[in-house]
Order: sequence, then structure tokens, then C-alpha cells
Amino acid sequence: MRKVLAILVCKLGRFVGKLVGKGSSLPGKAALRICPDILGRVQLPPTVIAVTGSNGKTSTVEMIAAILRADGRRVIYNKEGSNQIEGVTTLILTHAGLSGRVDADVLLIESDERYAAHTFRFFHPTHFVITNLYRDQLTRNGHPEWVYDAILPALPPETELILNADDPLSSCFGRGREQVTWFGLELSAISLDGPTGAYRDGTYCPVCGGAMTYGFVHYNHIGDYRCSRCGHRRHEPNYAVTALDLDGGSLTLDGTYTVPLAFRSIYNVYNILAAWSVCRRCGVEGGRAAEVLGGYVLLNGRMQTFRLGGRHGTLLTSKHENSIAYDTNLRYIAARKQPCGVLVIVDAVSRKYFTSETSWLWDIDFDLLNTDTVEEVVLSGRYCNDLAERFSFSALPREKWRVVPDITDAAERLKTSGTGELFVVTCFSDRDKLLSLTEREA
Repeated sequence: MRKVLAILVCKLGRFVGKLVGKGSSLPGKAALRICPDILGRVQLPPTVIAVTGSNGKTSTVEMIAAILRADGRRVIYNKEGSNQIEGVTTLILTHAGLSGRVDADVLLIESDERYAAHTFRFFHPTHFVITNLYRDQLTRNGHPEWVYDAILPALPPETELILNADDPLSSCFGRGREQVTWFGLELSAISLDGPTGAYRDGTYCPVCGGAMTYGFVHYNHIGDYRCSRCGHRRHEPNYAVTALDLDGGSLTLDGTYTVPLAFRSIYNVYNILAAWSVCRRCGVEGGRAAEVLGGYVLLNGRMQTFRLGGRHGTLLTSKHENSIAYDTNLRYIAARKQPCGVLVIVDAVSRKYFTSETSWLWDIDFDLLNTDTVEEVVLSGRYCNDLAERFSFSALPREKWRVVPDITDAAERLKTSGTGELFVVTCFSDRDKLLSLTEREA
């Protein structure tokens, strides 16, 4: 009786929520109050795929869903990104009949890394993709190794792990396990000799603390690593990007399938690779998967184009309090090799935790913007003075950047101050504050 009541309440709550434009987690929260073990009482599809990690969850899930649907599978997933247990409960019960049976071939779940153990307490994924583990949102997540410990209880022995072979920390989930599939990027033109970033997280082994050596690094501490003490090392990938041309906008998967890149970012490369790997493990033919990836445009709005006056612009959405997300977008701008202006907006910090904590700005490598092609950098938003203090310690000449606190004023200045490409770097909370002032492109 409690199961049926929980399903009915969730369905009703979801229906009402859609009418008012809300309700992706509250219906699940109500259902869990009625029947706390409801997720253990439903009949799930034969394939349950979970995706978690510091970065790339939403994009990877979108691509997995697109590939599997193109292969004829009925897929349900949490499109709204509500990725804690309440949102997952809403997703499952909304698609369940009163008997508790979920009508789908694949249940695909984006899972918050901190709460994965709670979400998967009553059921276990058949496949679990872990994209990466980075320093991320200090006020919420602390250190990456703490997040590692939070994810670990969510990984039962029978679940197949799909792991990033190039990430020294998240690859540790595969230690002592048999059902592990590895994905990675081979040596390419973008590879460096050693770790980058403010913290040099790859300097020491996450297993024993020994000194780590690198054959190559793609960004930050992601690459070909090996511990000189315990031997913890990069595994040979089962699925790999074997050739990469970011300038030309293409990659090659497993030496056979060439895929064009709509978004020429190293992040996008790894998201594609993660989606490719799990879909291949689920039996999707390589040509079909590559065709979908080649024509896919992300739905989550992390990269959007617009016009501001006579200037063409690109919005690059970064995850606040995540320096690697910012570094990746700044590297993307620097690699364009064309005259441009840059607008950096920090108007909101920690949507859930109102601490006004901005120490993470010092972890971002703003020196990446110190190129001949970046003509001007404008700093805007509530925290523009925090940004200015950080920029005063960067390599950018003082005459190259300026502070314009009001976002509308900053947009107006950039509309008339140049003719080159315009890049805007900000977070999800702030992106619409800029986009509302622009003309959107299709």
C-alpha cells in the first residue's frame, strides 16, 4: 500500500510541478517520506547506467542517451540534472506503473558524487561511469579524496566500472576489481611534459604518497602517470582517443572512427570518450555511436553563441569554485588564435552555500589570457573587485584589463569597443544575466 501511495503522490507532484515549471526533486522527497525504501521496491530496466564525477556528468549523460536512443533503446534519464536521491526517485517513480515496474530498456542516472551512496543504497547500477575527481567547490566537497571516500560505498562488486584511465585518483576505484573498463586519451599534439595548475595535484601518488612521474599530461594532472614507489599507473585503455586535432576540430576513436568536434575543448573530448565507452560496452555498434557523436549538439547550454551589437560572441559556462573548469575554458579562448575580447563575470558564488568564499579565484590560471590575440579583458559582477585583486597578480599587463561592475554596462562597453570575437566566461547562475542582453543565434 505504501509503495502504491508513494508512486501516486510522486506522479501527482511531478504533474503539478511541470505546470508551474518546478518539481524535479520535491515529488521524490514526498515519496521517500511515505516509503523510505521505495527504490528497493520497484522493478528497474535490465540496464542501469550511473554517471558521476567532478565534471562532465550532464554532458556525458546527454550523449549516452542520444546514442542509445539512436540504437533503438527506450531510455529515461534525469534531464533536469536533479541528481541527488530525491531527484532520482522522481525520475524512477514518474516512469513506473502502479505495480512498480519501470517501462524502459535503460535507466540512465546522473548522480551527485557526494550522495551516490545514498542514491544507490537500495539498487545497484549495471554500469557506473566515473568521469574524474578534481578539487571542486571547497565549501561543499572539501578535498577530492573525501569525495572518493563518499563514492566508494556506492560501487558493489557486481557493477562494471567505466573509469578514466588518465586520472590518478578516480582510477583507484578499479584497484582489486575485475569488472573494469578503461578509457583514455593517447599522446597527442596538446600533451605536455608534466602537471599544470596551481596545486600540482598529480605530484604525489593517491595510493601511497610516493613521487609520481609522467610520460605526458593532457591538462592539470590528467595523463600518463606512474608512481615510483608502489607502481600505481595509468592502465592501458580499452577505448581510446587515438588521434586528436583540437585546432581542426576532430578526434579519432579506437583508430577507426573519426568524429568532428562542435566544441573544441579537452573536456568535450573526455565526455565523448566516456559516453563512447559505456555505449560500446552496452553493445552499440561503433559506426552508429560515432555517427551520433559527430552530429550531436549539447543541450545543457554550456557553450552558446550570440550577437552583441555587431560582435559575434561565445558563452563558455564554467562551474563556479572549480578552477579546472575555468582553466579549460580559458585555454579554449587562447587556442582560437584570433583577435578577441573577454568578459569574466562573477556575480553569484555558491548557490547553496552563501559564504561569499572566493579563494578559488586564485586557483585559476588567468595567465592563459596573456596572449597577443586577447585584446581586452573586462571583469564584471558583484565580485569584480575580488577578480581585480586576482588579476593584479597575473601576468596580464594592467592596461589590458579593466573593471566594469555592472553587467549591463560591461556588455555595452564590449558592444562598441571592438570588432573581434567576444568570449564570456561565467557560471550557470550568471549566464542568463548576460544572455538577456544579447541576440541569440540558432
